[in-house]
Amino acid sequence: MEGWNTYTLEQACERIYSGGTPSTKHPEYWNGNLKWLSSGETSQRFIYDTERKITQEGVNNSSTKLAKKGCTVIATAGQGYTRGQASFLMTDTYMNQSVIACKANENVVLPLYLYYNLNNRYEEFRLLSDGTSTRGGLSGWILKRMDINLPPLDVQAEVVSILYSIDQKIEENERINKNLYQQVVALYSSLFGKPAQQTSSVGQYSEQIYSGGTPSTSKSEYWNGEFHWFSSGETRNRFAITTDKTITKAGVDNSSTKLAHKYDIVMASAGQGFTRGQTTMLLLDTYVNQSVIVIHANHTVLPYLFWNLAGRYDELRAISDSSSIRGSLTTKMIAGFVIPEVDSESLAEFSEFAWPVISEIENNLLENQRLSTLRDTLLPRLMSGEIDISDIDL
Repeated sequence: MEGWNTYTLEQACERIYSGGTPSTKHPEYWNGNLKWLSSGETSQRFIYDTERKITQEGVNNSSTKLAKKGCTVIATAGQGYTRGQASFLMTDTYMNQSVIACKANENVVLPLYLYYNLNNRYEEFRLLSDGTSTRGGLSGWILKRMDINLPPLDVQAEVVSILYSIDQKIEENERINKNLYQQVVALYSSLFGKPAQQTSSVGQYSEQIYSGGTPSTSKSEYWNGEFHWFSSGETRNRFAITTDKTITKAGVDNSSTKLAHKYDIVMASAGQGFTRGQTTMLLLDTYVNQSVIVIHANHTVLPYLFWNLAGRYDELRAISDSSSIRGSLTTKMIAGFVIPEVDSESLAEFSEFAWPVISEIENNLLENQRLSTLRDTLLPRLMSGEIDISDIDL
């Protein structure tokens, strides 16, 4: 800890500020070419783009503010795990009122070191916001008064080099996987892109279609056990290598949850925001909840079904919106969902190409899982000065 100094976050930053939202009643404020960040997007560690864009008129007529590339942004509010998440901006973006930007004073702290420090303090942010009068919300006032312990800049640079090298490898694997996925999309389009002469249904191509259930949340003995448990929100990833929660044997035995197997297709039948209609392939065995539909098919058919359904999100949303159970998909709807009938030769060609790609994607995801564990193990120890950076050899 020699040479370390303690500052308030306000002292370590040139500026700490939040943004705003253009009125949604004015369409001319939206769908422009200026990036606009919402709190939910802080689930990404590094932000290169935003889901929504605004116009210059939207900027001029709102309290949104520009956060520059190199700032750390923190979600001050939001559902689920959002509040307290920190991200590093790899681009300039305007932001909403539930995001606070911290611009580093580079005479005191390196921008990436600031990010890693704040990223490491998620639980602290959650506790601080829970204890405020506006329960469940962070504020600039809170953040500015937080202490931050900082080593000399040369030590900060070495710490950043270690952590960022891990994150860069993770991002490289993510780019490779995105490219691999698109290669399969291109072949799918080539083989099956023409209007079908005949149609079939998901049910006719599948061996089983079913949903699961949830163990009682009031029974602690049902949770944090040895079995994976998958919920609809986890369909945010095209391929699922792990789950957010686990359940016990008692949780399995005393609920309607059902087991889905590795390489099964799972679809969110309900959920907030953009969740409903999202489609994922499992890369593990896991129990599932009632807001997930599982589609089990044979080895040859499965890639065709997966890439077909993954590309038809808007149609799946539309049929759920028009159903008698508005805003929900059912196993019956999915079984009857119309898909092109394809010849066995094309089906086999597509399957033969897709499976090695799936295997490579799985290997990259497993490596990223190991790298994330390494980074998350090193991060708190590096931020506290517990370990000497000279002892680390990656």
